[in-house]
Formats: sequence, structure tokens, C-alpha cells
Amino acid sequence: MEIKKILVANRGEIALRIMRTCRVMDIASVAIYTHVDRKAIHVRYADEAYCISESPEDTSYLKADTIINLAKKLNAAIHPGYGFFSENPDFVERCEKEGIIFIGPSSKLIRTMGSKTEARKTMSAAGLPIVPGTTEILKDTNIVKKTAKEIGYPIMLKAAAGGGGKGMRLVRSEEEIESAWRTATSEAKNAFGNDAVYIEKYIENPHHIEVQILGDKQGNVIHLFERECSVQRRHQKVIEETPSPFMTPEVREKMFKVSVEACKNVGYYSAGTLEFIVDKDRNFYFLEMNTRLQVEHPVTELCTGVDIVRDMIQIAAGKDLPYTQDALIHRGAAIECRIYAEDPENNFMPSPGLITVHEIPEGRNVRIDSGAATGYEVPLFYDPMISKVCSWGRTRENAILNMIRVLREYKIMGIKTTLTFHLRVLKNSTFKSGVYDTTFIETEFDKEDLKRRSNNDPTVAIIAAAVKQYQLEQSAAARATTASGIGESAWKHYGKLQKIANRF
Repeated sequence: MEIKKILVANRGEIALRIMRTCRVMDIASVAIYTHVDRKAIHVRYADEAYCISESPEDTSYLKADTIINLAKKLNAAIHPGYGFFSENPDFVERCEKEGIIFIGPSSKLIRTMGSKTEARKTMSAAGLPIVPGTTEILKDTNIVKKTAKEIGYPIMLKAAAGGGGKGMRLVRSEEEIESAWRTATSEAKNAFGNDAVYIEKYIENPHHIEVQILGDKQGNVIHLFERECSVQRRHQKVIEETPSPFMTPEVREKMFKVSVEACKNVGYYSAGTLEFIVDKDRNFYFLEMNTRLQVEHPVTELCTGVDIVRDMIQIAAGKDLPYTQDALIHRGAAIECRIYAEDPENNFMPSPGLITVHEIPEGRNVRIDSGAATGYEVPLFYDPMISKVCSWGRTRENAILNMIRVLREYKIMGIKTTLTFHLRVLKNSTFKSGVYDTTFIETEFDKEDLKRRSNNDPTVAIIAAAVKQYQLEQSAAARATTASGIGESAWKHYGKLQKIANRF
């Protein structure tokens, strides 16, 4: 079959990224948008665009009926990107019944792998090692306590239908179970409409490694090597890189082999990612499978020359994978920084608003996927990611140096962003060494950053300047034989200087 038109059921940078591949493949692209997003770049870039808002206050993209009816009317395939409907088996099943090509795996595969407990059972049967824990949904805290005693503390309560750090709670003792259970189930219910949770043994000082998979409908499966995703904040990835500086060639090849074999055993096709937890001794355990395009896919594309979106489209059209495993070579190193509209100096609070300046840096070995521009207003209603900044280098050190240069030249004004946060991470000695794990932000980064701030804290200098000013004014007042207002203006100076200090 041939795909001539694709409706991108997403927004922002990922919608734009998919549409660019459509243009290269001479496939017409269709954008959907809400009233809030009517001025978004992906709307202007697409060959066709349709508003799905029922009113200016309607900000939802989760309109299955509207999207499916539009795709049928336009005779278009649907690419979901990530988020929204990308891992919704009911939506995919609707597409299958309506005769719409869904660019991704089948509803059956998504349903099997989308349930964390079902995925653990399936992949364990396929030969993948899994983290000790439960493969059944937990009914109450008594079962949690019993299971925790059997596998040993610490444990992690995790949402069965979840991802992105939602519905997850670390439990180090039995006294913490009741509170953790209430929080995890409530958060899971709010985020996914499903309060089911399960237990995994918590691996101390873990690394988060993932393997990119591509499979076709003829049963061919290949891997596109691994990504290191251990720089996380609140269980959410913020920096990814490939290759992992922690892995050895022997462990890497073993992980690739079992990943490919497991996907062949379940008949997986399209793009997918197997996520693993790796302990300090480099033992790896299967965590979950994401049956979609990953946010961090650009770093893999930079090092392999593969267009994953293009391959997803070809696979959905029933074509074979365009290359064999032996034809793929991993060249150099690549890093991705996710730039969010957040204030890193204020506990990463969202910072929506009008972007008054958006200047993207240029130069060799740089890729920036962005859905923003000067004059674009970042809305409060959606994910606050503005762009993904990627750099490539012949070595990891080169990739880091390239990224530092790019982050310093990237200009975004009008809102707060995480650009400075990423610069501090890249200059951190632990990150540069490559010996970091998922606790990096809470431990090594915060420790070194606090020391840096302490060493550069301007408060002492400000107080000294205020005292000096006070002494000068006191001396001048004495000469003028009046004490009126002595010291008052000095502390006014201090107040002004303190405001300056707060910017650092």
C-alpha cells in the first residue's frame, strides 16, 4: 500500500519533526490544532490544518472521534508522535476497524506492552531478565507489606498504566507504605485514569539504559543501539546521550541480543524502545517497553544516519526494513538537552508566556527540534518543552563541548527556561566523567552546584559594601554635626544590591 497523506495527531516540536520527514518523502501533511495553538508553527508548516476546538476555552487534543472522522474524510494515515494517543490501544483499535493506517504497532501489541505488569510477564517469558517484584496488580497494602518483606526493602510502587514518573513512590520501610500507597494510587488515577500499581525491587544507584528497536511486519527486527537516560529530575528524563559512557561492549551486545530476540518472539513491528535498569555491577533488568517514538530519538538518528520516522511510515505501509543489522554503524557520540519553559531557580515552576526573542544557534553538528519562535506564546495547558537541543561529536568530550557552545548561543527571552540548568549539568565534574546514575541531580549535581553557588555568593560582598557605605556616611554625618538619617541610606543600598544578588 502507499501512504500519500498523514494526519499528525500531535502538536509542537514533534508534529513539526514528523511533517519535515513527510515533506522529504513527498507525503502531504495535515495538522490539527486547538484555538490556543492557532498561531503555532506546525499549523503554518503543514499542507492542511484543521481546528478541533469547540470553543476558545477548549484546549484538548484528546478527541478520538474528531481525529478519526477527519482522517477518514481526508483518506489520511495517522502518526501520533508521542504522548496523547500514541500508546492508547482503544484509539488504535478504532483506527484498525475504520480502515485507517496507524503509524505504529497494532492495538494488541500496545495493549500487551502498555500494561507494565503484562509487559513484565510477556518479556520474562521471552527471555528478558526483569527486576524482582510483582506481575499482578496489587489489591491493598497488606499484600504490599507481604511482598516487600519477601523481596526486601527498598521497593518502588509504580503505576501499572503509567510512565513519565507519575504514580511512582520509593518506600524504604514498612512505616512508609500506607502513605506511599495513597499517594501513588491517587496520582496514577489522576494521570492515567487507572489507580493500579505494582511493586519493583528498588535498585540502588541505578542507570537507566534503553535500546531502540525497529521491526517490520515480515518479522525482521533490528536494534539501533542504546541510549543513556540517567540524568533525571523527578523520574523524568532531562538529558540523554548515546552511547552510554557506563556500558561495556560485552554487556551492550548481550542487551542488544536479548532485546531483538524478545521483540521477535512477540512479533513486534514499528519503532519501539526497551527500557532497562542497570545496577552498579552492570546487571540489567527489563523495566518496560514504550511502543512509540521516543522524545530522545534524535540522538540515535545523529549517530546512525537513520530517519526513524521515515522507517515507521514505510513499515506501516507494509514495506521491509531498508537495512540489515550488519549495515548499521554507530558513529561518534550525541547528547540531547530538553529545554523547558520552567524556572530552575524556583523549583522548576512552569514559566508560560510570550517569547520575545528566540534565536537558534547555528554551526556544525547541531540539531534543534523546536516548535517555538519569536512572538510565540507558550501556553499553560500543554507540556512546557520548548525544544530539544542535540549535538554530535567524534567523541563524547567533543559532543559535550559542542553542546556547551550551542547552549551559550541559544537565546530565549520573555520567559524563564532551563538553558542555564543544562549548562551547569554539562560542566559538572561527575557528569563529565560519565560515572553518574539516576540519583545524579539529587546528589552529585546539587552538591557541586551548591558549592559553586556558595563560592560565588555575592551576599558577603554586598554586606561589606553596605557596611563600608554606612561607615562613610557616619563619618560624613559626624563632620556635619548631625546624626539625622545615619545608616538609613546604607541599608537602602544593601536592599538594592540584594535584589541584584537574587538574580544569581
